Amino acid sequence: MIKKINYITYQTFPATTANTLQTISNIKYIIKNGVEVTLIFPLREVQSSSDLSTLKEFYNISENFKVIGTAHNLPFGKYRKLNRISFLISHFYWSYSTIKNLEKKDYKTNEYYFTRSDWVFYFLSRRGEKVIYECHQYTKLRKLLIKMSLRNEYSKIIFLNELLKDDYSSRYILKNNYKVLQNGVDVEMFENNGSNNINEIIFIGRLTRFNNPRNIDFLFKGIAGLEDKYSLKIIGASKDELKLYTKLANQEKIQDRVTILESLSHAETIWHLQNAGVGILINSKSNQHSIRYTSPLKYFEYLAAGLKVVAVNFKAHNILPYSEEIIFFEDNNINSFRNAILESSNRESSIINNKSISLDFRVKSILNFLSK
Repeated sequence: MIKKINYITYQTFPATTANTLQTISNIKYIIKNGVEVTLIFPLREVQSSSDLSTLKEFYNISENFKVIGTAHNLPFGKYRKLNRISFLISHFYWSYSTIKNLEKKDYKTNEYYFTRSDWVFYFLSRRGEKVIYECHQYTKLRKLLIKMSLRNEYSKIIFLNELLKDDYSSRYILKNNYKVLQNGVDVEMFENNGSNNINEIIFIGRLTRFNNPRNIDFLFKGIAGLEDKYSLKIIGASKDELKLYTKLANQEKIQDRVTILESLSHAETIWHLQNAGVGILINSKSNQHSIRYTSPLKYFEYLAAGLKVVAVNFKAHNILPYSEEIIFFEDNNINSFRNAILESSNRESSIINNKSISLDFRVKSILNFLSK
């Protein structure tokens, strides 16, 4: 039986990003399943905090866990023009020093490690620790690190979808040491029903991915050709993006039908979801992650909120749970998008088994896999 998990991540907290929300939600349900958790992360942003009460208030959770925020005297975040290089350097050195400073654990203890960091996974595996790595992306470096890490018999991997697993697969890497699990949602947060406006289209999350635009301007052009009863709401804009897309809405003459908001608390975002009608999944083809590997947290929140889902026709979206309920449109095809929105108006909302997409179900699967 697992008694304790040390969750070590190069993310920082608190933050409104989907990946930090997923981490905190994972921790919430690990604790609910009777496991003690210690969260270890770098204090690499001005707003970073290792104060538990601050994190509990920010993420609207009640569970108690130990928090260790480590000093981050590294270049990432200080040189914006060199962000990619400084991230790689800082991630490596932080992971190395953090694992080096950990107390060596007895193999007989029921203490485990969980991480979303490939370098943390590698350094823990070199020590022979019991560790599970949740893999969200593909790179050649990451494939090499995984290959070396899996020499440790106690190392295991969670892949977000089958395409990601397939791209890492080889007979000398993957055996019985992996599991494929799509994302999940904290269904407890959606217990209060809203009054869905079937003609309100909503997108939540950052408007860029890996510094590339998500093709949000395409949504504006698509909405512009629909009847006035259709409205668009976007939640997650930066201050600069708010100005940019407000200007674009005026140019398209749809300013009265578009609402653009900066990032909100999770509870506020859920309220807006429960009062919308259609959730949008859109990305650009600028990177393989968007096309093949994504398992968007927003998708599962759309389902939990009772929304119909309209998505760009990418392979990763095709293999999402309940993908047969998604209305797809072709990438950068305005008519295809408008037809998908019109079709959504004529569809009943699907009845989804919330248990099957719940984080509780997902975490139970992870804990069972980790303890084998």
